[in-house]
Amino acid sequence: MWVECFEEDARFEGDEVESLVGQLLAHVRDTHDSPYPDDEIRLWARNFAEASVREDGPVGRLPSIGPIEVHPVTEDRIDDWLQLFDRDAFADNPDWGSCYCLHPHTGDVPERPWRDVRAEMIERLRSRATVGYLAYVDGRPAGWVNASRRSTYAKYDGIDPSGPPPEAIVGVSCFVIAPPYRRHGVSSALLDRVVADGAALGARYVEGYPKRSADGRDAEAFCGPRSMFDARAFVPAEEHERYTVVRRPV
Repeated sequence: MWVECFEEDARFEGDEVESLVGQLLAHVRDTHDSPYPDDEIRLWARNFAEASVREDGPVGRLPSIGPIEVHPVTEDRIDDWLQLFDRDAFADNPDWGSCYCLHPHTGDVPERPWRDVRAEMIERLRSRATVGYLAYVDGRPAGWVNASRRSTYAKYDGIDPSGPPPEAIVGVSCFVIAPPYRRHGVSSALLDRVVADGAALGARYVEGYPKRSADGRDAEAFCGPRSMFDARAFVPAEEHERYTVVRRPV
């Protein structure tokens, strides 16, 4: 079990969660001028440490992969979705192991226990408040895309007010690909399915939010690269400091 400071300048390892939490908090208070309260830092560290054990999937990228199949996440696929998020998706990045792709819907909120986030997303998937797809390779869930209505995303509330109404847009907010399957076209396969299903989902447009710049790390590519959207006839609709809104009709 381990936890790393959010400034990436210290790492602590051990067998006891609370000991790691205490070490991380002491380091932050001794070294950084952090605005976060102690309880939030403790919770973040606890989520990280528990994810470092729970996320035990393989981390090496495969040299090649088999055919990619894409399916919507219906009730009978929630267990597959949980396998991806509980164990495989962030095996190389436990800092994100508590996200469960809820952040687009809530926007920036204080840290929450990962079990609460997980439970809320399960209910959102069951009720179709969150819509998404899983990519499979050789029968194993390899990737996910959140393709919900933009009207459900607090993170993107208020963008492009002169554009189409948010309820008419499917927003492609996040791609989550397990480490062995990255850079093998899994995100492209997921995006193609979203575009193909856009009309059936009752949308008039599909929209993405690629970052304007990235540092090259896989974690920074979770919105999908701009080139992937450009190749599918998405056009810029609005520029923001960190991302570009790109859109195409279905």
